[in-house]
Amino acid sequence: MTQDAPALTLPEELILLALDPDRGKPTCNARDLGYGTAGAVLAELEIQGHIREERGRVQVVNPLDPADPILAAMLRTLDPPAKGRRRPGIRARRWVGKYDRYVQEKYLDSLVERSVLSRRTHRVLGMLPYHRHFPGVLDLSRGVLDRFAAAEAAGYPAHRDRVLASLASAIGLAGDLTRLGRTGRTVMKVMRRSEWTAVAVRYNVEQNETGNGWSGNRWSGNGWSGYSGSGDGD
Repeated sequence: MTQDAPALTLPEELILLALDPDRGKPTCNARDLGYGTAGAVLAELEIQGHIREERGRVQVVNPLDPADPILAAMLRTLDPPAKGRRRPGIRARRWVGKYDRYVQEKYLDSLVERSVLSRRTHRVLGMLPYHRHFPGVLDLSRGVLDRFAAAEAAGYPAHRDRVLASLASAIGLAGDLTRLGRTGRTVMKVMRRSEWTAVAVRYNVEQNETGNGWSGNRWSGNGWSGYSGSGDGD
């Protein structure tokens, strides 16, 4: 990334890492990217000091709105701090499974509005719309990929880089992103087991693979409609 490039949140970085710039599709399973994006929101909120995790549950420790409007909106979906509550907070894996599509749609819209991505809309049989996303005028994808490669080469010295790599592994991007082959995939897999956001994401990925994904009150967007990609589960 250049000095003039705007800062990106973790969910935005994960989306840019996942997108195939030539096909406009994620290289991993599209639904899994939604889970990963939701997990990245929780990771970003934790890094910024707004939430913490305790025994698999998300607890708000600073309810003040973050600067990013999407993060602010998602923070408000979490239980505020409360005294005397026996089991405060929502389960991380349930939150990820509830808000995956909503979060993904919101960040895709934001990246398009800021010209980081461009959007092409097509229709299945002339009726059902689906989108493809390509590098925009302000193309930050190359910078994100280069920074990821540099972090891997250095052994992921920064916590933020370890979280991003863990989330990427959780949704099956490790094989596409690593430059170290099997060793690189293994390193990311080990890290994802120690990052609670990646654990929550991976749980939903595996539930989706077995047909036991969350049901009920969830967002139903069409950003990747009609597409189911594939990726390296390690």
